[in-house]
Amino acid sequence: MSGDGSMLLARLANVRVFASLSKPAAAVNALPSLANAGTLKRLAKYPILKKTAHYASLQMEAGEIDTISLKRPLSEDDNAKGDENKRQRFSEEPLKGRENPDPITVEAELEPPGKPALKGSKNETIPTEESTKQGEEELEGSDEGEPESFADMMKHGLTELDVGITKFVSSHKGFSGILKERYSDFVVHEIGKDGHVVHLDDFSVPVVDEDPPEDIFAVLSAEEKQQLEDLQLFKNKEGSVAIEVIEDTKEKRTVIHQAVKSLFPGLETKTEERDGKKYIVAYHAAGKKALANPRKHSWPKSRGSYCHFVLYKENKDTMDAINVLSKFLRVKPNIFSYMGTKDKRAITVQEIAVLRITAQRLAHLNKCLMNFKLGNFSYKNHPLKLGELQGNHFTVVLRNITGTEDQVRQAMLSLREIGFINYYGMQRFGTTAVPTYQVGRAILQNNWNEVMDLILKPRPGAEKGYLVKCREEWAKTKDPAAALRKLPVKRCVEGQLLRGLSKYGLKNIISAFGIIPRNNRLMYIHSYQSYVWNNMVSKRIEEYGLRAVPGDLVLKGGTAVYIEEANVDDYTIHDVVMPLPGFDVIYPKHKIGDAYGEILAVDNLDINNMKHKIRDYSLSGAYRKIIIRPQNVSWEMVAYDDPKIPLFNTDLDKLEGKPPAVIATEGKYKALKIEFSLPPSTYATMAIREVLKMDTSIKNQTQLNTVWLR
Repeated sequence: MSGDGSMLLARLANVRVFASLSKPAAAVNALPSLANAGTLKRLAKYPILKKTAHYASLQMEAGEIDTISLKRPLSEDDNAKGDENKRQRFSEEPLKGRENPDPITVEAELEPPGKPALKGSKNETIPTEESTKQGEEELEGSDEGEPESFADMMKHGLTELDVGITKFVSSHKGFSGILKERYSDFVVHEIGKDGHVVHLDDFSVPVVDEDPPEDIFAVLSAEEKQQLEDLQLFKNKEGSVAIEVIEDTKEKRTVIHQAVKSLFPGLETKTEERDGKKYIVAYHAAGKKALANPRKHSWPKSRGSYCHFVLYKENKDTMDAINVLSKFLRVKPNIFSYMGTKDKRAITVQEIAVLRITAQRLAHLNKCLMNFKLGNFSYKNHPLKLGELQGNHFTVVLRNITGTEDQVRQAMLSLREIGFINYYGMQRFGTTAVPTYQVGRAILQNNWNEVMDLILKPRPGAEKGYLVKCREEWAKTKDPAAALRKLPVKRCVEGQLLRGLSKYGLKNIISAFGIIPRNNRLMYIHSYQSYVWNNMVSKRIEEYGLRAVPGDLVLKGGTAVYIEEANVDDYTIHDVVMPLPGFDVIYPKHKIGDAYGEILAVDNLDINNMKHKIRDYSLSGAYRKIIIRPQNVSWEMVAYDDPKIPLFNTDLDKLEGKPPAVIATEGKYKALKIEFSLPPSTYATMAIREVLKMDTSIKNQTQLNTVWLR
């Protein structure tokens, strides 16, 4: 098969495993409802593809499907028939959020097609059982038949209906569009605690007299650097490394001393004379603790202990980025701090602080890591804390828009004036056949066998090959050590639980589960809270609409109070909050208050007793606004012919002096560029859902027309 054919089918499948076309029938079978006449004409050149049964059905559909990502299958009249008919189509991949007790979640979507691998860094993403993504799967078929298509496997996933996302607040007619045709189409800028949007716009390094000169990084050979790294990490048998001083001058010796101390925290140096030659001898000053505690005595007292910088990153979430930075800096990740986590599939810009690492040393990483850029350096006396940010500013391009200018204007005016329902997005609940909220429910029920089973049992749908083998081994033997041996990556949730079961035994699941990091454990119960909240908010809007009513809750000085009949006119729907279930919240004094108790009772949970036997899993609850009105909303319709061209410049583009994106007045396709700001713990995908009136679940994306054929 020609290279053109391979490229065509790789595009159509949009699933990496089919890109090689080693099994062309599988590639075609991965294309439900994705054909048009032009595509089939090109496919017809390849007889091997025409033999597949699926080709015939594609032929039948070709007359109906245009070269856009999605059709509007339902009219506004259809929508009136009920929530089931509201399941619209959407071309965005669901997101994985890193959940914290007070989640600071930013949605960043699809891995970019056609983006080259970025050199200088090894992808160290640690998969967890709830975060397997579409573009990363290892789909393994038997020798007897073709592997199941990704679309077929994702039929086991969740829809919005499954997690209570059923309502829209706007009256405009929805339209189709592609989110994340390129990952540069989705850019997130953090909004700092001072209210300013964080930008990367300066690569300069603050000049400090005590800093070593720039040529410090070239004074050591690659072999010497490797020896020093092995010494630092206790990988060699020797207790020191000796570096001969070829040009024996005080200046030369000083530079080598500085180079070793700057590049390898935890090492000290001294000058020794051996056989008439001078050597710089590096050795450990404080044992293994030195890696966790950067040397205090070498940091100038006049300089703030923390170097703050702006991190621009592509295709990495925040923790993975910090893991890479710490590896290259040879320090522990816990010396970094930040205000909020940013997800992988986007370009994101955020502020980071690191303890006693010079700006000069951080700036040097720009030469090593091309999927990150660091800049805007400053020294301060304080770290950053989770939750300090005011929100995030989003710049999003929706390509191949089908709506008219009037439809777009109505949708964007509604978003600006009314807002969107503040649902927890689909990434909160995982992308596999076992939703995270089910695990959370089992934890709250104190049903630990169920917790273990849900996390480890085999499941239908898309997962990494080694996870599939691990689950199969567990189902067959119930031997945690044997199942663990199937995992090359032990730090995933499954690996941590299996390690705990190996250590504590199958009769002590609570202790075994406790090995999983606390935030990961709490993510499950927060997911269950989110599931309840989504369902209750949908019910609240269905029952009372978009107006404040007596019995609703509003916040006054952080305390929830009831709206009374006498003051109901003082409030709007934008003031109303709903509780996440817990022991320290109150519930609405109308039908929805009773509904909370009913939904929990169905799950064998008592709304009046949300304290768990294990303190970590006791839910105190919280309050969340029903409707969010984005700030700084703007939009622009643009035309273009080439889907590969960027439609706006990023911070890095501007720093590198790239010319502004050329916006055409006419073109084959239309795109909608939108900008808006959201507070923490709100989901940009839910705002975009309201604009397009489409379902954001991966199940609907993969079962429907989710690839733009071009």
